[in-house]
Amino acid sequence: MRIGDDDLYEEVAGSGDPLLLLHGGFCSLEHLRAQGDALVAGGRRVLAYERPGHGRTADVAGDYSYDVALASLIAYLDAHALEEVDVVGFSDGAILGLLLAREQPRRVRSLVAISGNLDYSGFSFAVDAPDAPAGARVLRERAAPAASATAETETDGSSAASAAPQRDAERRHYDRLSPDGPAHGDVVMAKLVKLWTEQPRIHPASLAAITARTLILSADRDSVRVDHSLLIAASIPGAQLAIVPGSTHDVVADRPALVETLIREFLAGG
Repeated sequence: MRIGDDDLYEEVAGSGDPLLLLHGGFCSLEHLRAQGDALVAGGRRVLAYERPGHGRTADVAGDYSYDVALASLIAYLDAHALEEVDVVGFSDGAILGLLLAREQPRRVRSLVAISGNLDYSGFSFAVDAPDAPAGARVLRERAAPAASATAETETDGSSAASAAPQRDAERRHYDRLSPDGPAHGDVVMAKLVKLWTEQPRIHPASLAAITARTLILSADRDSVRVDHSLLIAASIPGAQLAIVPGSTHDVVADRPALVETLIREFLAGG
């Protein structure tokens, strides 16, 4: 689908009330495939697209920005004449969901924000300096393929090896799907690390503008701190909070059945 100057890969499936699915950074739609299929089976019309540099959508020149991504998201909804939608977003997709619900509250009926953060300080490995090399290293390790099978200890106490399977899976998806070719993945990752260390900068008080029913969902071993997820939920009027046990930032793959149940029951409660 042509949105502005970009040709975005999209998928639309099912019928019923519309729901927008927003993927995470260095992810494709494959990462949320199980959740999307479950929502379609549950009687929803699920719309999803891949942002520039992700999945089947070609990259664009320059750095990434949540503001630019939000403008593209709003244009996507306009192109489909969607005045009101439910939104399920993971990681970067959760951030975009929060921004959309804040900036255009009438447009978001309900929001499930999975493992999102308001700023760099929300990460469990964050240190004082926003461009700290250690933090950038951990961000890179969490999404890029492991260079080896060694279990290098991360600053949050977990091991790099424990996150390697999902990093490898997403890199394989990138290598297989990207029109830019496998080698460009390193370019995308460098731009994402810059994005994650500099953005977003969402003030918690600004979330009071959100009127949508909201579920903040994260994991007990998430790279986003549990108290940061609590802060997000407490800043949104009436928001609910779910912390999934025994899971990491990749909670949608760690506990897919539980996450699907939480999403389904939350959406049904509206």
